[in-house]
Amino acid sequence: MREAVIVSAARTPIGKAYRGAFNNTAAPTLASYSIKEAVERAGIDPKEVEDVVLGCAQPDNVPGMTIDRQCSSGMMAIATASKQVVTDNMDVVVAGGVESISLVQTAEFRVDIDPNVTAHAQHAYMPMIETADHVAEKYNVTRESQDEYSLQSQQRTAAAQEAGIYKD
Repeated sequence: MREAVIVSAARTPIGKAYRGAFNNTAAPTLASYSIKEAVERAGIDPKEVEDVVLGCAQPDNVPGMTIDRQCSSGMMAIATASKQVVTDNMDVVVAGGVESISLVQTAEFRVDIDPNVTAHAQHAYMPMIETADHVAEKYNVTRESQDEYSLQSQQRTAAAQEAGIYKD
C-alpha cells in the first residue's frame, strides 16, 4: 500500500492583522513564498508537483484546489493531498493553508485580483465561460459539434433512465 509522507514544510511568519510587513500581501502571494521554500527544502524539481491543495477560509480564484473548512482548512488540505498520494497515485502534492485576515475581514471584504498571480499566469482569474470560449477556439470545437455531443449525451441518459440503469 502506498503511503503519504511530509518531506518538507515552510511557513510565512505570523503577522499582526492590519499591521506589519504582510498587511497588504494577498493570500496567493503569501502562499507562493511558503510553497517555493518548501519545494526547495524538499530538493525536488517544481515540475514534479502534480497538484496544489490549499486550505483557505475565504477563497476567491486560486489555481489548484481550495478548501474552506474555516480554522481546519489547512489540515483538511493536507489530508486531501495525502489521499491523492495514497489513492490517486500522485507522487508529489503541495498542501497547506493560507489566509490574509488583514485583507478579508474588513468592511470592503477585499478579495481583489493578486497582481503577483497575474504577473506569472495572465489568465489565472479568467471566468469559466471565457475559458470555455478560449478552449473551443484553440481546439477548433464548433458550436454545432458541441450541440451534437450534448444531444447524444442527453439521449444516452434518457435511454439509461428508461432501462432502469440509475434505479439503485
